[in-house]
Amino acid sequence: MGGETPFHEGLEMVGMAAMIVCIVGRAWCTLYIGGRKKAEIVDRGPYSISRNPLYVFSFIGAFGMGSQSGSLTVAALFVLIAVLVFAATVRKEEEWLSATFGPAYASYVARTPRFWPAFSRWRDQEMIEVRPRFFLTTLRDGLVMLVAFPLFEGLERLQEIGWFRVLLHLP
Repeated sequence: MGGETPFHEGLEMVGMAAMIVCIVGRAWCTLYIGGRKKAEIVDRGPYSISRNPLYVFSFIGAFGMGSQSGSLTVAALFVLIAVLVFAATVRKEEEWLSATFGPAYASYVARTPRFWPAFSRWRDQEMIEVRPRFFLTTLRDGLVMLVAFPLFEGLERLQEIGWFRVLLHLP
């Protein structure tokens, strides 16, 4: 852990904001795709600017969780792990979507980036049908990441009182 320096505390606050952005962003995405992803190509709202906005928000959340350590190195490591896990998941999902939706999915792939949002491509619809079960499940699942805050804070306190030794200081 990096100690209670202004940088450390600032990074923790930025990380908390990132986790909140993740939770809200994932819930927002679910408003559009909840219950639809196996039945149709969802290409409106956040899915008009990124094929995987749920995962983009998860990367932001991973940064936030790692930032609770007060270390940019740990935050970057959390993001790297998330990227590796989701890259494998995305490959499987893309194979299934291609086999299921064929040319419609190929057209979507051609106009929409895999991860990094292309904001100029934003398209929305006037109304969306919301399935509360999917929305609430995504919200609940996202709230779990907030556990990183008391976990890292607790670890810091245990180090301060000598129960855990600091083996390595990471920037």
